[in-house]
Amino acid sequence: MAGTVVISLDAELSWGFHDQPTMPADRVANPRAAWAFLLRLFDEYEIPATWAVVGHLCLASCDGEHADHPAGTDWFARDPGGHATPRSAWFAPELVETIGNRAVDHEIGLHAFSHVEFGAAETSRAVADAELRQGLAAATAIDASPSSFVFPRNNVGHRDRLAAHGLTCYRGRQPRRWYDLPPLPAVDTAGKLATFALGLSGPPIVEPRVDEHGLVNIPASLFLFSFGGRPRDMLATLGGDPVVRQVERGLAALRTRPDGVLHLWLHPNNITTQQDRIRMSEIASLIADYREEYGIGVETMGAVADRVSQDVNLTASSY
Repeated sequence: MAGTVVISLDAELSWGFHDQPTMPADRVANPRAAWAFLLRLFDEYEIPATWAVVGHLCLASCDGEHADHPAGTDWFARDPGGHATPRSAWFAPELVETIGNRAVDHEIGLHAFSHVEFGAAETSRAVADAELRQGLAAATAIDASPSSFVFPRNNVGHRDRLAAHGLTCYRGRQPRRWYDLPPLPAVDTAGKLATFALGLSGPPIVEPRVDEHGLVNIPASLFLFSFGGRPRDMLATLGGDPVVRQVERGLAALRTRPDGVLHLWLHPNNITTQQDRIRMSEIASLIADYREEYGIGVETMGAVADRVSQDVNLTASSY
């Protein structure tokens, strides 16, 4: 029996940048197009994914101030308020609803209400509670029922509050790899880059575990846009897209890891060029090939969490 692929997406439109000094023009220019492209791609290859949505996108309208939110009105300074439109980057209830209307059984998860970093020192328990309460309420209003959570910027914190609000799992931190280590001599770094590019060292295969709060931690394995632009072009001269090679290496490892998960993640707004679309198309095709030939599973975060929780309960009941 082979392991499982999980794809999770941080679906945020412009909310992922609203607290930054500047917003990247290419990633906020037309993020809806990337969203639609991925939905079509996943339909084509029958790949279910977990779309972790910023709760504010589920709203049809707001005043732009959110005075009832303890993060304060300054936090929402870029929110224009008003009503949802077909081109809005701050409201998108109809776009979120399309996730549940596809031929593939996707999952709608939660990415907080307004992209607050839960692990930041300034994020209080009250702010975390508001992010969860308001995010879940907004999702419920469009008939979504999130059970999976993705921490904004992968900054993990206030996990007890996730459990208190009925969520069942989250995307945990990726295991440390060479690029997380202290700075290395240039020649050593170049060698490690080449190793990545050639796919000689694959992404970590993770094993989800139930944490002390009863939540299933499904750690990340690989960010699919860790290489782009000039670095991607340079490394591609060694034999193709380095990230695609990493994914293939991970898929090969899953063949002998029945309890393992290859957890891939991205933001829809990472996709800004034709080369980005090609990368995602090649990855989707690889996943479909390995599923067909080797029986590798493709599941959402919620499905993995349900399975892990059932296994834990069965083990406990056997004692």
